[in-house]
Amino acid sequence: MKVNDLLEIIRKDFFTGVPDSQLKELCNHLMSKEGIGKRHLIAANEGNCVGLAAGYYLATGEVPVVYLQNSGLGNIVNPSASLLHPKVYGIPCIFIVGWRGEPGVQDEPQHIYQGEITETLLRDLDMEYMILTHETTPEEITDAMENFDRLLAQGKSVAFIVKKAAFEKEGKMDYLNDNFLVREDVIERIVDTAGEDLIISTTGKASRELFEIRERKGQGHQRDFLTVGSMGHSSSIAMGIALSKPNTKVWCVDGDGAALMHMGAMALIGSNKPGNMVHVLINNESHETVGGMPTVGGNVDFVQIAKGCGYPVQKSVCNEEELAAALSEAKSSGELMFIEVKCKISSRTDLGRPTTTARENKEHFMNYLRQCT
Repeated sequence: MKVNDLLEIIRKDFFTGVPDSQLKELCNHLMSKEGIGKRHLIAANEGNCVGLAAGYYLATGEVPVVYLQNSGLGNIVNPSASLLHPKVYGIPCIFIVGWRGEPGVQDEPQHIYQGEITETLLRDLDMEYMILTHETTPEEITDAMENFDRLLAQGKSVAFIVKKAAFEKEGKMDYLNDNFLVREDVIERIVDTAGEDLIISTTGKASRELFEIRERKGQGHQRDFLTVGSMGHSSSIAMGIALSKPNTKVWCVDGDGAALMHMGAMALIGSNKPGNMVHVLINNESHETVGGMPTVGGNVDFVQIAKGCGYPVQKSVCNEEELAAALSEAKSSGELMFIEVKCKISSRTDLGRPTTTARENKEHFMNYLRQCT
């Protein structure tokens, strides 16, 4: 089915969301037609989307649309149940949900259970839904919207669940920035500098690149924890380890989209100041792993945020010389340190995925941690 067919049938004027590879055609369509502005906002997290959608409805009386990957359903549970629901304010919303981990469809481990419970979560949130496939016709969507419009008028929310390849491919969008450093090269420099230290890597391509760097160097993976899901939580995991293993240096390889998603973690890290932790935020100003749509990372002064949160040392680097100096300082420092690394939007087309399971990663990592003090 075509994205435009869906949008013409639902007839809504406000969209907010967090990008998803399953919804890439929708995301690219919105960027092409609307860009970023009053009619389309890319939010920090899915709960943020619900708040924006509620504000739009309160101001206009019109029904908003929120798009998200099903992994983000957890972030909408609270505002959907305690804000939108008819038993509270009765604020209607249309959700468009990318169905990763659909039962019977091969996917990555972090999506499997989430895929199994996607329909259950929507039912528990009292949302009627329609599943969209490549074969779904405009007539079927029109029929569904007749029912949905009645529910929306009652202050209820509804959802479209989008299966893999449901949307026809449209024109390719190229997302670029003005930075020069390449994320995979930066991660390799971190690996070389860290040595025997621990590395906690964020969701998406950063963890895939870290895995392949270790493979290429003939090194084991026992010092790395690959946060394949739980976007936005790698820095909290790193802090938990750093506080528990005070004599072992812990490097967190974070991303701008992930850091923005749960920025409160930086306040907690800065307040506790684990001196054995290095927080490296690779900022390419995009959700590159799921297609490259922009974050607000290019407009955010992460160094000032880290300073305001209490990080004793904060730096921003944009070239090889600055990166080398910052990593060297972090390696020898006994203080919590924050390093923003500005990178281009770039990754190898042949980038693979970890060949070990998430459980194997956890077990090897924990076995290594038992040797640390």
